[in-house]
Amino acid sequence: MSAVPASIDVIAIGNAIVDVMAPASEDDIARLGLAKGGMTLIDTDQAHALYQAMGPAREISGGSAANTLAGLAALGAKCAFIGQVADDQLGEVFAHDIRAGGIDFATPARGNDPATARCLIFVTPDGQRTMNTYLGASQYLPAAALDEATIASASALYLEGYLWDPEEPRRAMRRAIAAARSAGRQVAFTLSDAFVIARHGDDFRALIDQGEIDILFANEHELAALTGIDDFEAALAQLSPKVPTLVVTRSENGAHAVSGGEHVHVLAEPVAQVVDTTGAGDLFAAGFLFGHVRGRSLAECLRLGAICAAEVISHYGARPETDLAALVAAKLA
Repeated sequence: MSAVPASIDVIAIGNAIVDVMAPASEDDIARLGLAKGGMTLIDTDQAHALYQAMGPAREISGGSAANTLAGLAALGAKCAFIGQVADDQLGEVFAHDIRAGGIDFATPARGNDPATARCLIFVTPDGQRTMNTYLGASQYLPAAALDEATIASASALYLEGYLWDPEEPRRAMRRAIAAARSAGRQVAFTLSDAFVIARHGDDFRALIDQGEIDILFANEHELAALTGIDDFEAALAQLSPKVPTLVVTRSENGAHAVSGGEHVHVLAEPVAQVVDTTGAGDLFAAGFLFGHVRGRSLAECLRLGAICAAEVISHYGARPETDLAALVAAKLA
């Protein structure tokens, strides 16, 4: 690790997205031909058509890595975000929301074409979210937007797999990894979705084999996609020796982490009602990373993740609505 003390806990690079969320019936999902529970990339025309088909909606700033930082900041971590918005109304909404959460955000807005990214989310009565994402301006994050000194000042760099898809931000993320590693900082990476692995799994496996990733986050479906092994225990055994810390979530079946030969499993936190699973993985990563940068044990990091994930699935939206720091203190007392 670097001999220079970190001045930031976590800096993240990700899609700068505004979530547009609305309740939907199972019939709505079928009628619109949507892939229930998944994430589908859409173009401008599809974004307009789906927005017109939505019922009354809420606009909430989102984006996977940005959601994770919102959780971290709520827990008391010092955070910074790098992501691209356009010079438009949703870009202003995103910038306001992330800064209001106490997160440093200094990436300049670009022109208004393409527009700021948005994710149209249809939430069914079972709490499943069906996401349709227009990436817009977020996929044009240039390497020139990086402040390498700020990256080097953070204990951990956190990257979302979703942003690996477009070429320009992929180059920026590779440069950020190099900056973090040259400063002796840790790199955390979330695989994001099986479709991303289908497109870029070779890149991810190469990063792992080259020792570029210190903490890898996945859910059980992403683990299977990355390893090509459907059996959970076998897939975990195959991948865990290659990553210093591997964290895998399994929804209601809890989560596992393997680090330094230690394998810990925690149960999911009880929830009175699952309202919306949007952001569950993002907030799990927030809790785990908060524990990690604070030097907590592997078991404590997992428990923190489970507590944060349970809070976010108890309401609409991918960002916490209760005082996470107080919630964690009460749960761990």
